[in-house]
Amino acid sequence: MKYYTPILTIIFIFSIYSFPVKAEEQEYFGLSMHGDTKYSSDAPYLDYVNPNAPKGGHIKIAAIGTFDTLNPYSIKGQAPENMNLVYDRLMRRTWDEPFTMYPLIAERVSISDDRSAVTFYINPKARFHDGSPITAEDVLYSYQTLMDFGRPNMRRIYKLVDRAEIKNSHEIYFHFGAGYDRETVMILAMMPILSKTWWSEKKFDSTITQRPLLNGPYKIKSFEVGRNIVYERVLDYWAADLFANKGHYNFDSITYEYFRDDTIALESFKKGEQDIRREWDIGKWQSAYSDAGDGIILDKISHARPERAHGFIFNMRRPPFDDDNVRKALSLAFDDHWVEKNLYHGAFKRINSVYVNSALAAPDILSPETLALVEGYKDTLPPEVFLPITHKDESFRKKLQQASTLLNDSGWIIENGVRVQKNSKVPLSFEIILSSLQEEKIALTYQRALERLGVKMNIRMLDSATFQDRKQNYDYDMIVFYWQNTLSPGTEQVLYWSCQSAKQAASFNLSGICNPALDAMSGAIANAQTYEELKSYTNIIDRILMQKNIMIPLFYNGVDYIAYQRNITRPQTTSIYGAVLETWWNTEQIQ
Repeated sequence: MKYYTPILTIIFIFSIYSFPVKAEEQEYFGLSMHGDTKYSSDAPYLDYVNPNAPKGGHIKIAAIGTFDTLNPYSIKGQAPENMNLVYDRLMRRTWDEPFTMYPLIAERVSISDDRSAVTFYINPKARFHDGSPITAEDVLYSYQTLMDFGRPNMRRIYKLVDRAEIKNSHEIYFHFGAGYDRETVMILAMMPILSKTWWSEKKFDSTITQRPLLNGPYKIKSFEVGRNIVYERVLDYWAADLFANKGHYNFDSITYEYFRDDTIALESFKKGEQDIRREWDIGKWQSAYSDAGDGIILDKISHARPERAHGFIFNMRRPPFDDDNVRKALSLAFDDHWVEKNLYHGAFKRINSVYVNSALAAPDILSPETLALVEGYKDTLPPEVFLPITHKDESFRKKLQQASTLLNDSGWIIENGVRVQKNSKVPLSFEIILSSLQEEKIALTYQRALERLGVKMNIRMLDSATFQDRKQNYDYDMIVFYWQNTLSPGTEQVLYWSCQSAKQAASFNLSGICNPALDAMSGAIANAQTYEELKSYTNIIDRILMQKNIMIPLFYNGVDYIAYQRNITRPQTTSIYGAVLETWWNTEQIQ
């Protein structure tokens, strides 16, 4: 589901269960980030599934907002929830290791010793939903199309290929040119496969409402644009018995029903009209389900993945947020203790890292080896990056005094109760855009605090389509959103933090930060040789970002709050990434 499986890239060192092909190549069954993969080629199924889970039944899940295209890989339009159910990839990810890939459309791969080339061997059984075979022609077409018209992360990585060659109908070879790294081959392995026959007659870089020819465990049964979409399980799905798929995809159909806001969606769920609901609002979790009756299970599922780095994000492309002092001052003006107590009911903790809830987060004292990575960039970084972090439990009044001093130092003074620029007399005001009522509650609290500094913040609640458009075009002063990291971050870090992505529309550099040290560290992370080296990179990236005050951090818990009807059952074993809804099932077998 969307809320736990965002598609992110990662770093890999390729080892495990290899079979010699020739001196300069190695053939692989599974690919891991560091060290060995957990599963070998004779593994019967994954540890966190029930291989005997019954098939059948139907579930409904609420979605908020709208959709207007059935193409999830173009930057144009908004696709429906969980289109991953209908598109298969060359290899598939599992969730009880930081990151591994196992066979799906590609039954195996061979990789050159220097990782500059890869050959994918397509499973002869692989099929599209009309029964036609998936061939090397489809893989080549997918690569070329996504390189030209896909999402920014796809375009950037796929362009590292300098030669693609079809060996035969089930074998395709890719060679990488300048700029490739250890991760490149595995990002290619994550490629969704499109039907050349179907897509070659369509304009890919556009919104579409015609059902494509697909190849995943589900197909699109029906949809009403912006209102609902129904996915139907493919009964003769060719990959159902692959070890990494066993115990998955148990519901006969899955419906996403769209609502204009979450309050209406919650009421629909409590009436029994929805079957599974992920709850993000701790206030609702603690109070809004009391009248739901005994038919609903309230489940708290722990996990060890990085939580969303959720916050009020400054757009550093625009003044006054291009000023470090202004961002620091406005961060101090956020009364986190009041918000945590009154809006999160004491159940959440303040985010203190972009890799929060994981070992990748920067410790208070960075090692000499980690600091040495950016010694050459010292002049471009705040001095605090190189110092131990000390924690002071200061009163909010004291923080506001510090904020006022910082603003004064940057030329923002008080005149007649209004914070203005000393020379131009322009007031210090800005707009924050958001898309949920819970965010609005926090923003209103923050707005009142800023008034004490003479700063005006305008709050604008947007519908999902407008919010998405403004987010993609960086058309905001401040935005409430998040970055999602994995246990094995990789080249997506360039999209999050690099100068290049700060200028690229529809990228993920929401803050617009541009710093040579971040450029170097985010670019180097995909070549980390060991997990300890990877942690050094994330630690220094984290410290720089937090000291640059790119956002006002919000809160996290480290638990997935999921409510579901009693006819829904999940495996007892959970993954390190938390809930994997594709492994759940319906005990009533509703037809």
